[in-house]
Amino acid sequence: MAYDDILYEAQDGVARITINRPERYNAFRGQTVEELIRAFQEAGWDRSIGVIVLAGAGDKAFCTGGDQTAHEGQYDGRGTIGLPIEELQSLIRDVPKPVIARVQGFAIGGGNVLATICDLTIASERAQFGQVGPKVGSVDPGFGTAYLARVVGEKRAREIWYLCRRYTAQEALALGLVNAVVPHEALDAEVARWCAELMERSPTALAIAKRSFNADTESIRGIASMGMQALSLYYDTDESREGAAAFREKRKPDFRSPRKPGA
Repeated sequence: MAYDDILYEAQDGVARITINRPERYNAFRGQTVEELIRAFQEAGWDRSIGVIVLAGAGDKAFCTGGDQTAHEGQYDGRGTIGLPIEELQSLIRDVPKPVIARVQGFAIGGGNVLATICDLTIASERAQFGQVGPKVGSVDPGFGTAYLARVVGEKRAREIWYLCRRYTAQEALALGLVNAVVPHEALDAEVARWCAELMERSPTALAIAKRSFNADTESIRGIASMGMQALSLYYDTDESREGAAAFREKRKPDFRSPRKPGA
């Protein structure tokens, strides 16, 4: 398949899916999400593939979530919010292969959600994690919130979302957001080592284990579906538009008395 926003490579049983928008800090637009969905479908049901690695191009960012330049009330693609992100999130969970997030830089906003949803996360010591939704008039009302609470606990998950702080790789490791932190130059070797170990395991056993883990949190899929409907309505409010406009204009948003964008 031909891709524009991502790179796809399959070798020695490992499929590497890389968001290739480094000039946008690997933020995703509608097209990016569509291509990620196609790539995960391609890798997820290919019997020769045993492990999938999700990465971001360049040194600066794994992924920084939705591209705000493609967000004017709704995003520029299909789906409830103009971005079929819940379809991608579900697919990462549904493919019967372990998915590793390779995080070399910023994993912020929707990028932090993707790293959280992946089965395993391996980070460079330079990586940074965190949420920005309440700062830019957005939120992830599903896996990004409810599943995060399963990973780091309710108190920490609420802190991450409410305060929108940045967390170093070592802080993320202590929180349980990542599995391993290594020197930046050793990241690819460490990811390769984990992939090699996984390729030696029974693929059927791994698939059953993954589905068993997912079953305990499957109700979150329904929460996400309902939440995205609410988010779609929120995106059409002045309050949400103010957050997006302030981000693009590089100023502090005024959510309490939002002005009309451009006013």
